[in-house]
Amino acid sequence: MKLRGFLIPTIVLALPLLLVAQSDATATEEYPQRVYHTQRVTTEVPVIDGTPNEAAWNLVEWSGGYMQFEPNPGDPPTRRTFIKFLYDDRNLYVAYRCEDDQPELIEQRMARRDQFPGDWVELNIDSYHDKRTAFSFTVSASGVKSDEFISNDGNNWDSSWNPIWETRTQIDSAGWTAELRIPLSQIRFSAGADQVWGIQSTRRDFRMDERSIWQPRSRTASGWVSRFGELRGLRDLQPRRTLEVQPYVVAQRSTFPAEENNPFVDGTDNRLSAGLDARVGITNDLTLDLTINPDFGQVEADPGALNLDGYQIFFREQRPFFVEGQNIFEFGLSDAQAGGRHTSDLLFYSRRIGGSPHRILSSNAAGRYYVDQPNNTTILGAAKFSGKTKSGLSVGLLESMTEREMATLDLAGERSETVVEPMTNYQVGRIQQDFRGGDTYVGAILTGVQRSLNDDPELGFLHREAYSGGVDFTHRWDDRSWYVAGNTVLSSVSGSREAILQTQTGFEHFFQRPGAEHLSVDSTATRLNGSSGLLKVGNLGGNFIFETGATWRSPGFEINDIGFMRSADEINYFGWAARRWQEPFSIFRRFQVNGNLYSTFDFGGASLGQAANFNTHANFTNFMRAGTGATYVVYRASKTDLRGGPLLRQSPGYEYFGYVVSDNRKKATIGTQGYSFQSFDGTERQRSMSFFVQWQPFDAASMNLEPTYSTFDRADQYVTRVEGESGPEYIVGAVDQRTFSTTLRLTYNLTPDLTVQYYGQPFISQGRYRDFKTFTGDGLASTFGERFVAFAADEVTYDMESDSYLLGPAGRYRVGNPDFNFIQFRSNMVLRWEYRPGSELYLVWSQGNTASGNPGQGLLHSLGNNIFSEDVRNNFLVKVTYRWLR
Repeated sequence: MKLRGFLIPTIVLALPLLLVAQSDATATEEYPQRVYHTQRVTTEVPVIDGTPNEAAWNLVEWSGGYMQFEPNPGDPPTRRTFIKFLYDDRNLYVAYRCEDDQPELIEQRMARRDQFPGDWVELNIDSYHDKRTAFSFTVSASGVKSDEFISNDGNNWDSSWNPIWETRTQIDSAGWTAELRIPLSQIRFSAGADQVWGIQSTRRDFRMDERSIWQPRSRTASGWVSRFGELRGLRDLQPRRTLEVQPYVVAQRSTFPAEENNPFVDGTDNRLSAGLDARVGITNDLTLDLTINPDFGQVEADPGALNLDGYQIFFREQRPFFVEGQNIFEFGLSDAQAGGRHTSDLLFYSRRIGGSPHRILSSNAAGRYYVDQPNNTTILGAAKFSGKTKSGLSVGLLESMTEREMATLDLAGERSETVVEPMTNYQVGRIQQDFRGGDTYVGAILTGVQRSLNDDPELGFLHREAYSGGVDFTHRWDDRSWYVAGNTVLSSVSGSREAILQTQTGFEHFFQRPGAEHLSVDSTATRLNGSSGLLKVGNLGGNFIFETGATWRSPGFEINDIGFMRSADEINYFGWAARRWQEPFSIFRRFQVNGNLYSTFDFGGASLGQAANFNTHANFTNFMRAGTGATYVVYRASKTDLRGGPLLRQSPGYEYFGYVVSDNRKKATIGTQGYSFQSFDGTERQRSMSFFVQWQPFDAASMNLEPTYSTFDRADQYVTRVEGESGPEYIVGAVDQRTFSTTLRLTYNLTPDLTVQYYGQPFISQGRYRDFKTFTGDGLASTFGERFVAFAADEVTYDMESDSYLLGPAGRYRVGNPDFNFIQFRSNMVLRWEYRPGSELYLVWSQGNTASGNPGQGLLHSLGNNIFSEDVRNNFLVKVTYRWLR
């Protein structure tokens, strides 16, 4: 099916939704902008003890007038809130009075930093006054701090930002109070005799599940930072250049089972290391972050995952240096929710830096030689230069160098070394310029990777250089309701003929795919170029909202040296529209209905997928939440299912999902969600079900438990490719995969700054194959039976000695047994003490195990037998950091 076969119906179906959205675009209520006039403290400054009764606070008035934002926008809140501001040359001081006629019922739940437990108040400061970015400071009634950097007019909230600031709270007979001291060095602003900052304040009334805001805003209006009130009276402030230095020391001991005769696995490993993080304010607008020999020992382990489709698995970044400020470098290749399907394709994926070495060696199974190889590449150092000027220019530069890594081989006591990863340099540069008060911005990005391969012929399969560069823009109008946005990117990778041939024939590209006339393999090429882009238009104002657009990635587009891309050679069309009810009615607090249409093609015009989706989500007046949706998959085909073979049509079908979550104000919150897909001919079925419990038995302790069970049954799962008499033969089989995992988190807060947390996840995925088949060669045949032919019963023989199958007449093809039983257990226990602002002590115990069980054994029985096997590795770590701030 070619391009036009689905594009015209998509446009026709979308037009009525777009017209309705346009007619409702102005259905928003306008509120006048509020202004607070602060004063400079010239006498004794307030003591931050949670009670704003010092004489300095009498210099300014309380400002109330908070209005509901949820659930009844524009109505007076159930309980009143008041705020005050003072400042001096070094700090901004904030005081809150949160009235409550039942102070004994104020929810004082404890949690780790950035968890937003119980009752809380929040302050957002747009100190740039660019109407796009802001700094957020939140304190709960229990004293837990949360802080975030807000960007893209409130569409991005980055909780990795951890400034140094001070706060205290108190409960009294009238409710609760809070005081904040925010050093001016922790926020950025430009010099000016008379400053004007944007401000917004939010209070969460936990019992009522109510949010009230200082600057009223319509629920149907788009934008957040652009609708702030103003803080005035900030005179003769001198921007302060930050200087922060944070050295660390780590002592680590690992224990694991010793391996007989292996000199590299003797049962213990002891290490002592040190490093340094620093932040230097070049100006108050621009900051340089540095790290030398960074340590990530306290980072939570990645969850277990295993898929059979061949695509890369995306893991979120958790390392502090790369997490903090990562929004500056964000450049999504495609729409974040194109057609209802989440995508993770990114031009910059920081986990490429310091990842596992590309060349993998392993000890010989017969014990002839042993290998000692690093699990990760050492990051020698990294630097980030970032900030935003008064003129609205945002800048982000990142540079990182990783070490040349060697593996040590032991052959009968004789040692030698071989390279497994070259020295590599990574760079990212990002700029954005605001226009029209932030309603329009344009940006650009450049990325680069250079590998030192001159002396390492063993690594000739790697790209010597990889570059990408692109531009993006967003333009908003009609009170920021309407927008058009887009980007385009060019990529180029170069290296040896071996490296470029491997890229052309690799999973993301498959240039060798038979029948793809627009593709051809060039075995002499030493460079590969490509392009990517996005264009979309939408309206987010009013109760009807929509978006439609298209993305593309050309066949030669390649960014996986520093980015994340699952597949090239695609054109995606998408459109969605929604009707939302944001004020309570009947049994609903909020209600929304969404519709999605999307279709995908390759650059040769062949259809890869067409589907329509409907989903709905509701918040109820009893404080429960629920949602459901269904997708009709009209057509689907895969470029990758045969791993370089012809385009393979997959049977159409339908999918649906649903979830229910109980009242999260209770001590115990429970929820469940389920998903199902089934092809119409029964050749593929997917099911998943998860259940979670969040229990807070008392304010200082919490437990989160989330077991998940999924099944995957497919009649044409790829097994291998073999050489037949007339060319390659593709062997598939019916797979029965079962996966179970449980995530457990236990947290205990001794104080807001002293926390103990346990994380554990057992994971098992088991698959068994049967009913082996061969591909007929007609990948686009309309029925399953025309695409595959099953081997007869007498053409399938299992060879127990070699654990393989003999398939075909006279056992023509030998295929290894594809059954699997993958078991993994990851856990850690972390005691974190912030003994002074920004300075921390970590005590960490982590435990891990990976095993292979018997695929014929029961799922839970196999998990129980292997989860605490003899191969368990224990790591004990002590880390101390000291943060010095000038």
